[in-house]
Amino acid sequence: MNDTNETIRSLFEPESFAIIGASQDPRKIGHTVVRNLLSGGYKGKIYPVSPKGGIVLGQKCYADIREVPGEIDVASIVIPAGSCVEAVRQCAEKGVKNVQIITSGFSETGNRRDEDEMVSIAASSGMRILGPNIFGMFSARASMNSTFSATGILHGNVAILTQSGALGIAMIGKTAVENMGLSAIVSTGNKCDIDEADLLRYLISQDETKVILMYMEGVKNGGDLIPVLRETAKTKPVIVIKSGRSKRGAMAAASHTGSLAGSDGIFDSIMRQCGVIRAGTLEEAFSWAKFLALCPKPGGDRGVIVTNGGGIGVMATDACEKYGVELYDNQDVLKYVFDSATPSFGSTKNPVDITGGAMAGDYELALSAPATSEYMDATMALYCETATFDSENLAPMIRDTFKKHRAAGKPIVYAIVGGESVEKAMVQLKKENIPVFNDVEPAVSCMGTAYRYFRYREQITGDFDMADIDVDRINRIIDGVVADGRNFLLTNEGQEVMMAAGITIPGSAIAKNIDEAVEKAEKMGYPLVMKIVSRDIIHKSDAGGLALNLENRDEVVAAFEAIMFNCRNYNPEAVIEGVELAEMVSPGLELVVGAIRDGAFGPIVMCGLGGIYVEVMKDVCFRSFPLNRREAASMVSEIRSYPLLMGVRGEKRKDIEGVIDAIIKVGTILKKCDRITDIEINPIVVYEQSKGLKALDVRILLKKS
Repeated sequence: MNDTNETIRSLFEPESFAIIGASQDPRKIGHTVVRNLLSGGYKGKIYPVSPKGGIVLGQKCYADIREVPGEIDVASIVIPAGSCVEAVRQCAEKGVKNVQIITSGFSETGNRRDEDEMVSIAASSGMRILGPNIFGMFSARASMNSTFSATGILHGNVAILTQSGALGIAMIGKTAVENMGLSAIVSTGNKCDIDEADLLRYLISQDETKVILMYMEGVKNGGDLIPVLRETAKTKPVIVIKSGRSKRGAMAAASHTGSLAGSDGIFDSIMRQCGVIRAGTLEEAFSWAKFLALCPKPGGDRGVIVTNGGGIGVMATDACEKYGVELYDNQDVLKYVFDSATPSFGSTKNPVDITGGAMAGDYELALSAPATSEYMDATMALYCETATFDSENLAPMIRDTFKKHRAAGKPIVYAIVGGESVEKAMVQLKKENIPVFNDVEPAVSCMGTAYRYFRYREQITGDFDMADIDVDRINRIIDGVVADGRNFLLTNEGQEVMMAAGITIPGSAIAKNIDEAVEKAEKMGYPLVMKIVSRDIIHKSDAGGLALNLENRDEVVAAFEAIMFNCRNYNPEAVIEGVELAEMVSPGLELVVGAIRDGAFGPIVMCGLGGIYVEVMKDVCFRSFPLNRREAASMVSEIRSYPLLMGVRGEKRKDIEGVIDAIIKVGTILKKCDRITDIEINPIVVYEQSKGLKALDVRILLKKS
């Protein structure tokens, strides 16, 4: 472990803990933190700190943290915001390893100056800061509860990282109701220093933690977070809830946390790329976390539904398709396995319907079969309350069949629907950590989440693909653009970048007047496209600066005059360099391929349906770069227009491999040329398989100086 990781370890496993702002008043946060440390069973040294001195809950109180004897692993600051900078400075002088700043009133309210100053002071001494604007943290390994609210936290195997303090406290209460034990819960707050990546590096190797659940409002250092998420997901499920999906929600998140929420589409794609499971609701997140913490790895994709009702069985079948749970369909084997448990008027097809007359013994027989069968890997057990069922045996039957599946290393979920007796049974079974639900959808979604995670673990690789591009040539082009005082490339410059990256472009030439346009058109041959070349006109079609299908000399003359007239009307101040003449390429499927330097995640590649409707259809997907060809292929397959690439209505398959090459090439340009912020090829026309593609229009932007 390096020094940084060792410091974070001491945050979770401190041998000494100071509370700056400790109080004898039970109404004060400084009193509550000391009380929770003591009542939680923390075995380390506790040092209350307050100018008043005295005794706090039987612990000697020091007037100044610098007077505390010995080393301090963690200091919790619970004093007014105006005094926090000085408190951090005193902690740095003392050599404190970590500071938890519970106090609010910093970047989340616009006060960045004090927050930045505290970070600077801490960095100068190697001290780390958690927060500010947090409720504290809990670590089961150290029996440390340094929160100011929660008591009696259950120890277990789920770690929670939450950016929202109030929601985090509520989540602790929910864990108690759900009987979900925690290995840790950490409030990250404003993340002025310590963020999710720092905390995950510790949790990766912490044995008690089996599942990690994160609530996020914004990402500050996504470039650092991505590789840590990928590494964590190789060994432990990571579930994330991210608010700010809507435009208004993103604005609220930024206001609340002082960090930028960013594009939800980018966030969603990158989480999938990293193997992170994104939940839409707290209910989903808690159900999945609790299930995955105890779920054995499915041995295969052969799922089976056992039910006493046809309707609920159909609902489960629909849910299995929705959540990616494959159902076993070998009718001979199903009949052999379930025949003894199914009446003649039932069905051994999947879903297996043992009918409404089934008693607990029938369920016992039917649910024991897949636990021991070599042909089945996962079971979804459904129960609808009936007047004939011996309800007092419901809970014992579920306990017994759950134990059999657990002994066989096979996952099982139960959806039981009914009245008061069913609800009572469910409350008791949940306390025993048996995956029982009152509806089909959440039960099957848990099973689907398990399959999704374990499939990801089997597919993940650590390799990345980079293209062989002429970086020196691209940098020389950029040098000329910067010298010209621009932060964007003209058409001919963008085309030259494409050539340096090995992306095919149509043949073209620049003409400054009508005579040059005619001369070059005659040499190139027809049909041709004519486009305006101007640093002040980026969207050519909007300005009337584009003409297609020019077939002869007269049309070239007319197009030149029309383009000049349109563009001068569109922007009278525009500096017009001339026009570009380009070959009129044959029709193909128009896509958009691009790359952007995202403020949170760094280099991002994009692919989707292109042409003039790209912003209307918004059929695009994103990935973090670098990536490998397998991930790029997955990216292409996600767009709704993917069937068009595969060929429809008798058309042949398009050159998908060429699209993958283009994605990797634009990503490599962005990765290796750090002055470029945006690349957009729209459209890039894709032809039949092995016949390649052509980049028709290229837009490249640079960082503003």
